[in-house]
Amino acid sequence: MPRLASDLPVWRVGMTSAPVRNLAGSVAIVTGASRGMGRAAAIALAEQGVKVLATARDGDLLETLSQTRGITPFALSLSRPGACAEISEAAHALGPATILVHEAGRGGYLDKPIFDQGLDDWRETMAVNLDSGFELSQLVARNIREAGWGRIVLLASTAGEVGAPSMAPYCASKHGVIGLMRSVAQDIAPFGGTCNAVLPSWVRTDMAERDAEFEAERRGMNVEEVWAERNEANPAGRIVSVQEITDVISFLVAPASSGINGQAITVSLGSYW
Repeated sequence: MPRLASDLPVWRVGMTSAPVRNLAGSVAIVTGASRGMGRAAAIALAEQGVKVLATARDGDLLETLSQTRGITPFALSLSRPGACAEISEAAHALGPATILVHEAGRGGYLDKPIFDQGLDDWRETMAVNLDSGFELSQLVARNIREAGWGRIVLLASTAGEVGAPSMAPYCASKHGVIGLMRSVAQDIAPFGGTCNAVLPSWVRTDMAERDAEFEAERRGMNVEEVWAERNEANPAGRIVSVQEITDVISFLVAPASSGINGQAITVSLGSYW
């Protein structure tokens, strides 16, 4: 059964630390930082004086972030064994990382119907979307325990709460991210840490663009028609912007969000998908 606060050692219950009033000087790890939401989050944190280790597969695109003061690019693929250990070592050079924004993900457009889904692709999706989230959360959680403060934000998806056909690996991994978040939130709460998940619906990132291209080809449409359908399906008549996701991430990292922990926050303009 789940353990309650009363089950924890006495020294952990009610543990408090000095309030953190700004983020300047903190160290953050941001994954998926070469494009889209991850890139925007890395820049937003650096602008607040955070020392950011920005990771992604695309080294050339990632390198352009080095022009932003406070960002250290570190190119690698999270699907490779040992990648998170390498990130840990690189982050250690900046200081103890007490902030994690885990945005890296493998897209659902790569999935197939369950009848045809390959095990290797399943494992790669889990490695990138879920396993790396666990390893990096563990790394940062240990630093939070020592520092008495920290923030973990995991990027899930509306697919983390609903299912979709031909997307078993993606949906399963994003459901897993939410479960991971809810458990980590309980572990780090006594040490001044919070862990939350952001669940975007459609956002026009490079990954979503590839998804739209795949759908357009499958249905004999053009890409703009696919995006028009996605806009029209949303109650607001448009999809969510990268900036709207970045604003939520920035708030969840900020000291002012200390009362929000263990939450799956949907950012969808009212859409279920």
